[in-house]
Parts: sequence; structure tokens; C-alpha cells
Amino acid sequence: MKNFNELKKNLKKDLSGHKKINIAILGDTSTQILHTVIKATCIEEGFDATIYETDFDQIEIQAYNKTSGLYASNPDYIVLFFATQKLQKKFYKTEKSDRKNFSLNTLNQIRSITDTLHSEISPHIIIFNFPEINDQIYGSFGSKYDASFLFQLRKLNHLLSEKCLNSSHLHICDLSTLQNQLGRMQTFHSSTYVNADMVFSLEMFTAIAKSTLDIINSLQGKIKKCIIIDLDNTIWGGIIGDDGIENIQIGGLGIGKAFTDFQRWLKELQLRGIILAVCSKNNETTAKDPFLNHPDMVLKINDISVFVANWENKASNIRNIQKILNVGFDSIVFLDDNPYERNMVRENIQGITVPELPEDPADYLEYLYSLNLFETTGISEEDGERTKQYQTEALRFEYQKIFINEDDFIKNLEMKSRIENINAFNVPRAAQLSQRSNQFNLRTLRYAEHDLIAMIDNVDFHPFCFYLEDKFGDHGLISLVILKSNVNNSLFIESWMMSCRVLKRGMENFILNVLIEYANSINCSKLVGEFIPTQKNEIVKDHYLNLGFQEKDKLWFLDTNDYIAKQTQIQKT
Repeated sequence: MKNFNELKKNLKKDLSGHKKINIAILGDTSTQILHTVIKATCIEEGFDATIYETDFDQIEIQAYNKTSGLYASNPDYIVLFFATQKLQKKFYKTEKSDRKNFSLNTLNQIRSITDTLHSEISPHIIIFNFPEINDQIYGSFGSKYDASFLFQLRKLNHLLSEKCLNSSHLHICDLSTLQNQLGRMQTFHSSTYVNADMVFSLEMFTAIAKSTLDIINSLQGKIKKCIIIDLDNTIWGGIIGDDGIENIQIGGLGIGKAFTDFQRWLKELQLRGIILAVCSKNNETTAKDPFLNHPDMVLKINDISVFVANWENKASNIRNIQKILNVGFDSIVFLDDNPYERNMVRENIQGITVPELPEDPADYLEYLYSLNLFETTGISEEDGERTKQYQTEALRFEYQKIFINEDDFIKNLEMKSRIENINAFNVPRAAQLSQRSNQFNLRTLRYAEHDLIAMIDNVDFHPFCFYLEDKFGDHGLISLVILKSNVNNSLFIESWMMSCRVLKRGMENFILNVLIEYANSINCSKLVGEFIPTQKNEIVKDHYLNLGFQEKDKLWFLDTNDYIAKQTQIQKT
């Protein structure tokens, strides 16, 4: 993580090509430093941020006044910063008889502000939770005394988490954890607070800015989807080919404990939906032996989506893994203990993330914790099935090699598609697809769950969820198309996004056939599409042209009355 002075240099950079976003910062204490580091970190992450910063302690005034500068700035993201020090002063002014309700009363005030903001402009709201201050009024007894500041502060953080639990527009920036990682002495300087009213050190402010941008990146679809792991001295100690299965270091003793803990962490990520792949310089049979036969292995062969073990260079093997998984290199993390292999991959594959693992395996986890590589803003039930889906994708990849003609391969997949409207069951996955789809995304709009739920009873919107399965297995929900009633008896394609896992299967033709059929059923004579280019969606720049749309004034038009259904090997179920 760059320090404050290094980040400030970003403010002088050319921002051409950076994506524009609007952010508002509301704080009950000075936010000038926070403004600077968030602006600089945005530039570091590829965003050109226009930041609206309120005057000191203006949160309620800005939120409740619909004519305030906050509303005029039309922010995509609002950052709410309530300082623990301010909270502490308020607590001390509270009558002792009311202190047991302090956390709940404070939460209600925050809820009123966020509900008002959401009802008026529907931004994503990033709330800073509260780093602890133990005033030691009661010593350790304060942890179990419900009228102490420490007890109420911890309770408030818990209530805040519960408040955000089912609100897709609310996100917590976990300052409490950041303080634990950096240490209270590093995050708060008494003299700076007394003389300049700065409630955090510069080091803490830069950490807060990074954590805030981690959330924004996730909402913008910039997430990590896959970990490719080396084996020898990365997930076990020793070299399997030389030491043999009985002598590798793994289990509950010595340094083996570090590797076992590391595997448990990888397993939890896999259960969450992160794809695990193996890239090892080894004989395949030898490399798989511990996964199949070692009693202390946490990771099993079924946890791995793609397993590559040979003597080719790792950059080439990673490219092959990427082709099978069909995810961007910027969505991949490569973990290897060997500095040479790390540098070779880093230099030859643009965009891939290659952490500089510590020399001591005991430090792997703490180091990786500090990077926060796997930020997410939501999960769905399908996430737990992702490993199986990519394992079957590897089978399809091998199956395709049998066919000389790609059309024969497509025909033999025996594909079937199910179509659903947006409903309470598919909303989490549909929202997730909108946040993660970058390449096949015609307008790159992002939807939170509440955005999609609002469409269910809105007659102007016509959302479609497409599922796909074939002889190898179920892909799940792979495409979201949202039509919107438009002028002149037409339907505007507000969004068309699709998982890259199903590219070149003819799904585009199938979807268009369904859209035309629906348009005719409600007597709409035209479909109108738009392509908004980004750095990642170039693969669909000719999407409408290839489907037979005609361009006019940067929009694409297709007459539904003259449409001839396109050929597809996908059957509707």
C-alpha cells in the first residue's frame, strides 16, 4: 500500500481514459485528508472521481435538505464517516439512565439518514464502522457492563452489521478491522488530534481509502474470481517428487500447521465461490497424489477446477487455464513461493495479480489478509456450485478437441435454456451477474438487488433471466436482459449481459429470438439497442451489427415484423 505522499502524486496524472464516478463524503469531523486520499486512490484504481465534500459536521443538514449540494451532486456513492471520538463525547453527555440504549438510539439516527438518502437518490452508501476506544473507566469489566462506552460501541458495530445485512445499497467499510491490523498507536496520534482535529493518522487514512475503493471496485465489477496455486512449498512444505507423500510437511505439527491453515483459508474461498486451479511443475500423477491419499490434506481433488501439472513454463500453463475458465487475467491471483516463477508470470501476463509471498510460510495468511484481494458486495446460492461448473467446463474443453468442426461440437452439447422473469429467488444471482460481467456487457450498468426488485411490479421494465444447461451439466443463470418500454411502440434494451463461460454457443441468437417473440406478443414493432464502450467490452462492439440491427445516431434498430428467427442449437424448456 502506498503512503500518503506517494498517493498525492496521482493527483497530477492525466486522467484521460479513467472512468468517471461521483462520490460524496459526509462526515461529522474534518474530511479534508480523507477527500485527498480517496481522490488519489481513485486515480490509482482507474477512476476519475468528482468528489462532493460537505462542510464540517453537516451530515443531517445535507441529508434532510432536498435542495442541498449533496443532492445536486447526484453521487453514485456516498461515504458516511462518523468519528468514534465524536460518539464518545455524545455518550458522556448522555444521562446514565439512558446509556444502555445509546447504541440503539445512535443506530436509529444513522438509519434515518440512510433511509432518507436511499429514498431520494438511491446511491450506494458506504458506512464507516467504529474503531474501538476503550476509555478504561471500568477496565475489563467494561466488556460486560452494558452502560459502559466500550460495551455500547461494540454493540453499535454489531447492530450496524445487522442493519446492512439485507440492504444491498448499504456497505460497511470495516475501520474496526483496519485499526486491529495496523494497531491503535499507528492509527491515532493524540497530538495531531488535539492540534488539528485529525481523528486518524495519515497511514490510517490511506488504509481507509484503499478499503473504500475495494468496495467501489467490487461494485464496478473489478473483482478476483480465481486463484491459481503452486504446490511444492506453497500449499505443503517440501517437494513431493523428491520427498514423497509421507515426508511433505502438512498437518498439525511444526511448519506443517502453517500450510494446513493456508489450505483451510483456500478451501473457505472455494466454498464462497472463488475458483481454485493448480499450476505446478511436476508429473501430474505425483502432484495429485497428496490430494487423493494424504490424510492431512484439507484441499481435495474435487476442490480444484483445473489441474495442470507438467514441465512447461508457468506463464504458458496459466494462459491455458485462463482459456478453459474464460475469465480475464485481471480476475486471477497467482500464488507461488518461488520469486523467479512470480516474476516470470508477472512480466509475461499483463493484469494478473501476483502477491509477493513472504519467505516464511507462517506469514502467508497474515500477509494475504492485509491485501484484501477478494472483496465482494454479495453472494448467491450458485456461488457454492462454481467449482463444479468450471470442472464441467474443463470437460467441455477436452470434449471439443474431438471435433474438427465447431458446429458439430455445438450440436452435440444438447443445450437447453430456461427463461424466467426477475423474482425473489433469482435476484441475488442476477444482481451479482450485473456486477461481475465486464466483457459481454453492452452498456455496463450495475444493479443492486433493490434495483432489480423494483422492476418486478414496474410495467415499464421487462427483465429476463436466461439459464443454460447441456449434456455435461448446468451453467446456471448466464444472461440478464432488461427491456424498457420506449417511445414509438418500441422496446429499448437497457441491459444485455452474459457470462463469458457460454460464448460461442449461439446463446446470442437464442436470446434475440426470445426477445423478438416477446416484443411481438405485446405489439412492439422495434427493438432499440445501444453499445457503450469500456476498456473491457470490446468483444461485443459489433454485437448488434452481427445480429442484423441497423445503426442510426449511435443507436441500433431492429424491426420485429420483418425478423426471421435465427438458427440456434439451443432448445427452450
